[in-house]
Order: sequence, then structure tokens, then C-alpha cells
Amino acid sequence: MTTPHTPPPYVPGHGLLAGRTAVVTAAAGAGIGGATARRLLEEGARVVLSDAHARRLKESEAELAREFGADRVAALPCDVTDETQVGALFDLAAERHGRLDIVVNNAGLGGTADLVDMADEQWDKVLDVTLNGTFRCTRAALRRMKAAGAGGVVVNNASVVGWRAQKGQAHYAAAKAGVMALTRCAALEAADYGVRVNAVSPSLAMHPHLVKVTTPELLEELTAREAFGRHAEPWEVANVIVFLASGYSSYLTGEVLSVSSQHP
Repeated sequence: MTTPHTPPPYVPGHGLLAGRTAVVTAAAGAGIGGATARRLLEEGARVVLSDAHARRLKESEAELAREFGADRVAALPCDVTDETQVGALFDLAAERHGRLDIVVNNAGLGGTADLVDMADEQWDKVLDVTLNGTFRCTRAALRRMKAAGAGGVVVNNASVVGWRAQKGQAHYAAAKAGVMALTRCAALEAADYGVRVNAVSPSLAMHPHLVKVTTPELLEELTAREAFGRHAEPWEVANVIVFLASGYSSYLTGEVLSVSSQHP
């Protein structure tokens, strides 16, 4: 039995997504995207990985292909600020697997800067990756899903900072609040052709990159806010994404699920 301060046992796959094809952005590495790609594969899906970091993406593709089979894993570098690259990513899913069932928009960019010191370039870069990138990928997914007429699911990665204030996070918070609003509006439109659009809102999911860019003091402060007294494991967020991608959430759309105790 686990205590509130220790992660629970890893949950094995149950074939919830057998036969489905999924695209996951920012999926190279040890964060939520990488954990989500693995969980989707464990649930039986075929997965097309993407990331702006080509070397890490190639390493992730090779590792997952060895474990789950090369026929179930494909990868293509993609900068979500580039419409041509976004289109190529979704075309690859159709070429390799003939269908598109699930899209997980995980790409996002953070940073810390007080508003009075923030340059236009800092604001624009965070908004372009985190909000505009989610828009571009959602648009590409919905166009293809609508044309196919076979339904589908889009899951966006938002953040609790889209609900609550945090110093130095005006650009990131604005972008994530935008992702939440985009999710709700897209869901109403996509419902007309049987596609569901939802989002997860994580708080603190620990991974090596976060440790590099965050001070120990801030990590301690953020951890203290968590109901369980610990950070989330990336796979715990991925589990909620799997739920939203599966038939268990068939009547859920336009929702933002807080993967923490922090919500409005």
C-alpha cells in the first residue's frame, strides 16, 4: 500500500486503444509527451511521435520500436510553429497507418520573466509554440477527422497556471488559458462530426528538463501546494490522457480535467 507521498504502482495496459492510430507532439524525452507515447503503445495503439529535437526523437523512436515493434512506431521531427511541418506530420500518420484516431497536443514552451522585463520576442515565442502550435495541430487533426467521417479524439495539454496566477508566468499562463478556451470552442464545432476535444491540466509533473530550468526553492514551493505532498509522475498524467482518448470517456468533450487538486 502506498502513502500519499509515494507514487502508486505503475498501471499495466489493458488494450483500451487497440487498432487506433495516435499522433503525439513533443514526445521525445522523459516528460509527459514521452510517457503518453509509451502508455498509448501499452494500450495497443500505433503511435507517430514528433518533437522539435531530432536527435532525441530518433533515440525515442528506436527505443520504442525495439520494445513494441517497428510496425507500430513512426517518428517525424516537427516544429509546431511551422504549418508545413505540421501538415507533413499528419500526412505521415495517414500514409503509415491509413487513419488518424487520436491526437495529443503536448508541445509547449515555458520560461520565467516578470512582465516589466519581458521582451516582445519572449511573449511571442511562448504563445506561438504553446497556443498557436496547439491551434495548428488541432486544426490539422480536425480537418482530417472531419473528412474521414470516422470520429476521433483530440487531447490538449493545458496547465493549472491557466487558472491560477504565478509570478513570472504571464506569457505561459496566458497561453495555457488560451489552450483551455480553444479546447472548449473546438469541442462544440467538432461534435457535429463525432470528434471529441478535451484537455488535461497538470500541475507539477517532474522530469529531468524541469529540474534544469527550475530553482529548488520554486520546486519546493510548488510541491507544497500538492494535495499528496509530492509531484506527479509523467505517466500519471499520461493515464488521464489515455482515459480521455479511450471509449471510457465517450460522453466527455469540451472538458479540462485537472490532474491535481488545483482547479478553479
